[in-house]
Amino acid sequence: MSFVSRTPEGNYRANWREPSGQQKAKTFRTKTEAKRFLAEIDGSLSRGLYVDPHAGRLLFATHAQEWLDSRNDELTTKARDASIMHTHVLPQWGTWPLSKIDHLSVQKWITELGTHRAPATVAEAHRLTSAVLRSAVRNRLIAFNPCEGIRLPRRRRQDTADQVINRGELRTKLLPAAPDRYQAIIATAAGAGLRWGEVAGLRLDALDLNRGQLRVIRTVIEVSGNTSFKPYPKSSAGRRTVPLPGWLVPIIRAHLDRYPVPPEAPIYANTVGKPLRRTLFRARVWRPALVQAGMLGNLTVIDDHTVRAGWTDTTGATLAKEFPTEREAIVHITRSYAGGLRFHDLRHSYATWLVDDGVPVNMVQRVMGHERSSTTLDLYTRRTDDHGRILQALDDDDDAC
Repeated sequence: MSFVSRTPEGNYRANWREPSGQQKAKTFRTKTEAKRFLAEIDGSLSRGLYVDPHAGRLLFATHAQEWLDSRNDELTTKARDASIMHTHVLPQWGTWPLSKIDHLSVQKWITELGTHRAPATVAEAHRLTSAVLRSAVRNRLIAFNPCEGIRLPRRRRQDTADQVINRGELRTKLLPAAPDRYQAIIATAAGAGLRWGEVAGLRLDALDLNRGQLRVIRTVIEVSGNTSFKPYPKSSAGRRTVPLPGWLVPIIRAHLDRYPVPPEAPIYANTVGKPLRRTLFRARVWRPALVQAGMLGNLTVIDDHTVRAGWTDTTGATLAKEFPTEREAIVHITRSYAGGLRFHDLRHSYATWLVDDGVPVNMVQRVMGHERSSTTLDLYTRRTDDHGRILQALDDDDDAC
C-alpha cells in the first residue's frame, strides 16, 4: 500500500512497498509531486515494470564488472571484451550513475569515437555498452536502455579488404620468401583454407597424408600471450575433413622429416615445441616474408652499405628511407606499411579459388566449416578479375544459329 506523509521539516514523503516487501520512501517539496510520483510507482507495480528509483545511482563501472564476471564465454571472447571495455567503454561511462546515461550522451560519444576509431571498433564499444545497460534494465536498475536506436558509423569495404593471392604468386613468390621452418604452415593455411587457430593447432592424429586429408578437431587459442589447445573448433560445422591438394602433401612430408614432433605437440610448433603465437608470427615471419616476396613495400639496394625502404602510410602517401642493412629496412617496412595481405586472406583466397573453379557452394561451405552458405558467399569469396571467363560465358555460338 502506498501513501503520502508529512515530514517534520514540512516536506512530503511518498511511501510504497516493493514487490520484495521492502518499504521504500522518497521526499518531495509538495504533496502534488509526491502523489504524482506514487501514481507512477503504482502503475509500474501493477504492470510488472517496477524499477527502484534509487537503483540508478549505481555506477556503470560497478555493474559492468558484475556483468563481465557473470558471463560464461570462451576465454578468447572474455579477453577481447575485457580489453574493449577497459580501453574504450569504462573511460567514458565508468563514473556515470546508470540513471544519468541518456540517449543523446551515448550518440555524441559514438559520433566522437568514430572520428578516430575504425567503424568495427566503434561497433564493438557500442555492443558492450548496450549489453551492460540492457542487463541493468533486466535487473530493474533502470527503466530503459539508452543505447537503443543509436546510429553507428557505416562500415565501408576498402580496396585492401579481403585481398586474394593467386596460386602462382603463393607458390613461386610467397612460399620461397618465407623462412624454411614456416613455409609449410603458410602452404597448409592456403591449400586447406584453415583459420589460424586450426592450422596452428594441427597435430599428427588429425593428419593422414596417405589419404591426402586432414581433420579439424581442435584449435589453439591465445590469451594475453599464452597459448593453449581447445579440444573443439569454432562451431559444430568447423569439425570437418578437408582434402589436401597434391602439391601440398610433399611440402608437409618434408616439414615433418625436417622438424619431427611428438604426438602431443603441434605439427607447426615454435623452436621449443610450443604452439606458435599469432602476434609474433605476424611480426617476425609473415610480414617480413611479404616484403621479401615484393608484396609489401619495396626494397632497393643502393650499395653495400645502403638499402632504401619504400612504403605507403595510412594516408596513402608514398614514403622512403635509407638504412645500413636490409634487415633494418625490412623491419621498418613491416612496422610502417599500412595494410598488406593478412594471413587470414589465405583463407579468403582458398574459398575464391574453389568458387572460381566451379566447385558448388555447398561443398565450399563444408570444407570451409561454415554454418550457412551465405557466409561463404558474402564474406569469403571475392571473385578474381578474370573478364575473359565472363565474356566466354556470354559469347554467341555462331554454329548454334
